[in-house]
Amino acid sequence: MTIERLVAASSAWSVSLSPDGTRLAYVSDRDGAPRLVVCNLDGSAERTLETGEEPVQEAHWSVDGGFIAFLVAPGGSPRTEVWAIRADGTDPRRISAAAGTASYLGPWTHRDPVLAVARTTNPTAGVAELIDVETLAVSPIARGGQPVVLDVDAERRVALVRRGPRSARTMWAVSLDTHRETELAFAGEPGSTDLGRLSPDGKTAYLRSNAGRDLFALVAVRLSDLTMDVVAARPDAEVEDVILTADGRTCAVLWNRMGRTECELVDLETGHGTELLLPEPVAHGGAFSRDGRFLTLVLEGPTHPRAVYVLDREQGAFRRVTTQRPGWTDPVTTPTLERLRSSDGLELTGWLYRPASAPGGRHAAVIHLHGGPEAQERPRYNPLFQALAAAGIAVFAPNVRGSSGFGRIFVDSDNVGGRWGAIADVAACAEFVFSQGLATPETLACAGRSYGGYLTLAALVFHPSLFAAGVDVCGMCDFDTFYRDTEPWIARGAYPKYGHPEDDAELLHDLSPIHRFGALRAPLLVVHGENDTNVPLGQALQVVAEAERRGVPVELLVFPGEGHELLLRSSRERFVERTVGWLRRQLLREP
Repeated sequence: MTIERLVAASSAWSVSLSPDGTRLAYVSDRDGAPRLVVCNLDGSAERTLETGEEPVQEAHWSVDGGFIAFLVAPGGSPRTEVWAIRADGTDPRRISAAAGTASYLGPWTHRDPVLAVARTTNPTAGVAELIDVETLAVSPIARGGQPVVLDVDAERRVALVRRGPRSARTMWAVSLDTHRETELAFAGEPGSTDLGRLSPDGKTAYLRSNAGRDLFALVAVRLSDLTMDVVAARPDAEVEDVILTADGRTCAVLWNRMGRTECELVDLETGHGTELLLPEPVAHGGAFSRDGRFLTLVLEGPTHPRAVYVLDREQGAFRRVTTQRPGWTDPVTTPTLERLRSSDGLELTGWLYRPASAPGGRHAAVIHLHGGPEAQERPRYNPLFQALAAAGIAVFAPNVRGSSGFGRIFVDSDNVGGRWGAIADVAACAEFVFSQGLATPETLACAGRSYGGYLTLAALVFHPSLFAAGVDVCGMCDFDTFYRDTEPWIARGAYPKYGHPEDDAELLHDLSPIHRFGALRAPLLVVHGENDTNVPLGQALQVVAEAERRGVPVELLVFPGEGHELLLRSSRERFVERTVGWLRRQLLREP
């Protein structure tokens, strides 16, 4: 099983239906880079639209059927732009972009080709607008607090707007006639309300919120008097996404239960729910057709990359629409969900990918840490994990404190000074790997991307005796220079999670791995995108310079034309090949 054949997998995501329910628009990297694709509902007549060379991130078909809006990330940067193209693939046009800003793709209105967009200009400002894609006429919706438009009612009278930093979102109803704003408050309860949909008549907002509770639930708020009812809540799962039918009578609720998705169709008039059996364990949202008959979802599993599926509610079965490229190798390694305790007794979980064999009888493993921190390791397709397992190296991918999907208390437990607990969690994961006989301190590596890269560096310097190697992928090494160099709106959003650069300066200094490199013993592979302005390249250069100064072996791998994520298949293939080869040399002592 070659790395090239594992990385040859193509993904499809951000699916949207044409108004008549006969065609699909989605994003696919089938051609090696994320592009906008349309096809018939059965997958036939697939066509890639000419949108330029920049990678596409999202797609959304207009309600009148005439346009498809899409979001691009020039050079992989978070300074995104909103574009639109006619549904026949002609006349692409830029709708929202400005130097040094990020644009957000909002919903289409229910009449005329008018699109809601938002732009972040600085940490406390930002603007949300309605833009006519034919004339480019602009109508304001809201300003300040980094507003993002989540929905607009059918008569274009009310917009649902989200504000605030991550883990502390607030939701607002904005009158498009008077511009009066009403916060859909939860009586000062701690928590976040971060996702929502409006009923077609604009009288009810259906919100995902954990305000005043631990797990995200679906709450209905009547805008006339702000009274609230809980529509869906579970003691063992969180609401992850809500997909509403055009008539507002039914919604598909996606539940996150220990990393796996469960889907329930809820009748909003009776409250009755019907479970849908998904063919893969993880879903990423989707859409209903206008008549509600068809539901599209993006699904994936550890052996199957993201793909578009369609459910015909009259027939009751999901059918995969998108297919794989020739040459892709279907892997066979499936992970098991493991449980362990951290040093303070907190229960952690993680996904364990066991290799089929240990080359030369030498057992080796990698602890791989996800980004965020408010993300979650789930049973998804990861060619790096599959390639490592095929090479005889186990992978343990944990959800340390701060991960999402396990409730508000857990996700907030690493905030600011709680970061020490997250670092201790990594050490507990190492001890778990040792207890399973999968590695020793001489054959265990720590790796991670973004925040996971930071946590990798922290684990290597605060627990140097546990690890023989490290792979830092676009991680932060120094909070001071990170806050100085990242995008202003990213810095402001990180304050509640990491700490304030002035008020918490001493803590952030102590938590920055760069100041503890005197304890570093493990060789490092440092990976970064040249155009990354989220965690800028300077973080990697600091790591390399300090490691070299102290005589620690270090290698630097920089990807030109890439940002915070590797969007090109050629880049991902090079990354996986280089990482697996490097770890085989470090852990298995192969030449």
